[in-house]
Amino acid sequence: MALSGAAGSLLGWGLLFWGATVGASKVEVSMLETVEVELGQTARIPCNFSIPAESNYAYINWFYIHKNNRTKIYYMVRDQAFEPDREYKGRVAMENDFTFTISRVTLQDARTFVCQVGAGSLGVGENRTKLHIYKTPEPPEIQVNDAGIPVTSKEIPKIAECISKNGFPAPNITWYKNGSPLWQDDTQVSILSTLTKESSGLYTVRSILFAHVSREDRQSRFHCEVSYRLLGADQTATSEKVNLTVFYSTENLTLVIHSPQPQVREGDEVTLRCEGDGNPPPEYNLLKVQEGAQPEEKDLTASNGVLILRKVKKEDSGRYLCRTFDLDSMMNLETGVNLSVNYLEGLKITPEGPIQLQQGDVLALTCDARGSRPLEFRWKKEKKGKLLGTGKQLKLSNVTLESSGNYSCEVAVTGVPGLSRSKQVYVAVHAKPQISSKDSLVPVQPNELVTLMCKAAAFPEPKITWSINGKVQNHTDRHRVISNLTVQVTPDLLQSGVTCTATNELGNSSHQFTLKRRTTTMSPPIGNTTEQKTQESKGVIIVAVIVCILVIAVLGAVLYFLHKKGKIPCNRTGKQDITRPDARKDEIVVEVKSDKLPEEAGLLQGANGEKRPAGDQAEKYIDLRN
Repeated sequence: MALSGAAGSLLGWGLLFWGATVGASKVEVSMLETVEVELGQTARIPCNFSIPAESNYAYINWFYIHKNNRTKIYYMVRDQAFEPDREYKGRVAMENDFTFTISRVTLQDARTFVCQVGAGSLGVGENRTKLHIYKTPEPPEIQVNDAGIPVTSKEIPKIAECISKNGFPAPNITWYKNGSPLWQDDTQVSILSTLTKESSGLYTVRSILFAHVSREDRQSRFHCEVSYRLLGADQTATSEKVNLTVFYSTENLTLVIHSPQPQVREGDEVTLRCEGDGNPPPEYNLLKVQEGAQPEEKDLTASNGVLILRKVKKEDSGRYLCRTFDLDSMMNLETGVNLSVNYLEGLKITPEGPIQLQQGDVLALTCDARGSRPLEFRWKKEKKGKLLGTGKQLKLSNVTLESSGNYSCEVAVTGVPGLSRSKQVYVAVHAKPQISSKDSLVPVQPNELVTLMCKAAAFPEPKITWSINGKVQNHTDRHRVISNLTVQVTPDLLQSGVTCTATNELGNSSHQFTLKRRTTTMSPPIGNTTEQKTQESKGVIIVAVIVCILVIAVLGAVLYFLHKKGKIPCNRTGKQDITRPDARKDEIVVEVKSDKLPEEAGLLQGANGEKRPAGDQAEKYIDLRN
């Protein structure tokens, strides 16, 4: 290996010593007091030295000290390195700056290492470094006493156990309660710790916490902390925080009512729950006090102090008791609560319906009910109708047919939302029929189908008849009747009109419908569609013929104009013949006469679209009226 110095070359090596100082009066070596390295990593131990300038020879030896004995593990002389110790063979080396390295360090490497530098006759110098090997312990694991601890225990009970494994050097464990450290005092707190060296050379530390507990410790949280030193600094690792099961006697009882709302109503589901502040909870007995000259107590079937009353009734009201006996304190405990079930019953209306009256009568309706609290009464006509009044009684004066209908009494318990009832009574006022049809004049067309509607109200229910026969449809709603008559309009019907008559045992009423021929253009009447279409077809034919004549006239004018301009030559002066083949001389030709020049008339074509012969100038006409 090459060694170098600051002032020149050393004899036999020829290279500079990077870590040496040349020119000293004697050989001097300086090293770190301690070096720390994690288990399995590479340790680096620096060695710095100075030698006299006139030195002509140098060497370096490395030793470790074990039980006051030195063992050489590495040395270099005249540029050659040697590893004499079998334990370190292949794991040690020296860098250019004379730093000694040990790879894959083990726990046995935690020793003191010596660096010795010799300069021949000028002397020898050495120094030493203590190598520390460390291994971070595993995070601590805590195991709480899950059997539970009674507060009345005379001996100091075991709280929890904490274990931290595979650390080096041996770590320490500290206990905490609600974040505050616990220290052994032999009266309230006791801590037992053990240290085990594993076959690997690593340490496992185990600590057990013993302490007296109180009722308040049911909410306390315990944890342990392992501490160790690393690179000259204190390090810690913390376990999870755990709760302790604490057993203590019952001192207080509570009996609570749970319901959908503060005010219990009939039909609600009510739960009575008895709870004590002891752990474990004691056995509970639920009872109900039976009212009477000599109150009695009735045992109730409950589960773990819970009683469920489904669809409660007013009979469930009363005082309920919860009792228990504590075995630790040997005491009987009792508490009670009053249950009040709000109710509404006995709703009725006087007089009972259906009620029949004559027009002009007076009626007084009375509503009554019983409830657990004061009641509120409201009257309406029909269930969702307008409010008529409040209070138990409703008075109807000078009733008419419109007074007929259902009268509703709504009753609510004051201060108990949702507890209400309602009842109806039907009132019928006797009256002769009243017809409400407003259509008296009905526009129609002959032969069309027309539907007339007649509405009548009366009690007893009226019967509607029509003055003529037709298709009749009736609809009845209590004392109201609607009748529809569908009939075809005839001349006689236009003259006579139609009358509807509503009749009951108290009299009758009539309504006259006058049918008037419709003067405005409207859709074709029902039953006359075919005749109307025939008339429309004839009109279309007449219009088509007239259009054809106009087109022919315009065409003749155009031909005449072209002739006058000399665009069309003719074999006769002043007239253009229209000819037709001999084979078709028997066909009819249409000719239009006008008071224009003869040439203009000669330009007309035959009915078959062909020109007439020049000599055929006879005038023929067709009667277009038919």
